[in-house]
Amino acid sequence: MLETSARLLRLLSLLQARRDWSGQGLADRLGVSPRTVRRDVERLRDLGYPVHASRGTDGGYRLGAGAAMPPLLLDDDEAVAVAVGLRTGARGAVAGVEETALRALTKLEQVLPSRLRRRVNALQTYTVAVPPDRPGPTVDASLLTALSAACRDHERLRFDYRLHDGSESRRHAEPHRLVNWGRRWYLVAFDVDRDDWRTFRVDRIALRTPNGPRFTPRPLPEDDIAAYVSRRVSSAAWRFQARVTVHAPAATVIERISPAVGVVEPVDEHTCVLSTGADSVETVAVHLGLLDQDFTVTEPPELVAHIQTLADRYVRAMR
Repeated sequence: MLETSARLLRLLSLLQARRDWSGQGLADRLGVSPRTVRRDVERLRDLGYPVHASRGTDGGYRLGAGAAMPPLLLDDDEAVAVAVGLRTGARGAVAGVEETALRALTKLEQVLPSRLRRRVNALQTYTVAVPPDRPGPTVDASLLTALSAACRDHERLRFDYRLHDGSESRRHAEPHRLVNWGRRWYLVAFDVDRDDWRTFRVDRIALRTPNGPRFTPRPLPEDDIAAYVSRRVSSAAWRFQARVTVHAPAATVIERISPAVGVVEPVDEHTCVLSTGADSVETVAVHLGLLDQDFTVTEPPELVAHIQTLADRYVRAMR
């Protein structure tokens, strides 16, 4: 009986690890006959696992979705990864999942073997999260779910959108992608009234229901939609914006900055332009200093003046 129970757990682990299995493939992995596999599949069904079977020469088995969430079997690395992900989600920017993530993490840690619990606890104890320069907005999990479903089902959205200055406007848009950038979420959609692509901050969206009619998806404005959002956000979210000529190859500059800092455009093999910004010129100057490359900046005037002040200060320090 003990051997049979261990084999059932092994069979369940295999079914959860891959979408489709042939009967012979499962038999080979378990070291049993295909007839034993069929009996074990029936035992799993009796326990409530929806194992679907297909007949024929290409027949096999697939673990389907049932009415309730079945227990999952995780290997060591998977269990640690889930625990770390839950811990991160508990302090993330999606509202409404913090308590749920902590409950799931508590359940997982209770059943982790001591060796894995030590790995998770060590990571938690000796990892310090650096808080952002300013608290990011939180997004309701149900709103993210509704937007992603509209993207999947190609349903037009109607929503009120709060602009940067606090004013609101009514929008009709065809949603295509959700992008997570830093601590913010963005919706990439085709604005029907403006006949152009727009990037909307999700925390400023107030959906109106029901959704509109279905639409035929359009080709995205760019293949790299993350880079597209990065450029659009960079040009609109900062109080101070700057285009800086850096006297170094674009690849060198890209290695030294985070995508959240700015966008790099090559000019030639020795020069590139960095489009960057921040809420203060002091922050922009810090980013430029960390490049460890020569650069030329001509605007905005506040940044030019601040860099001149820094240059004079450093010269005096050398004296």
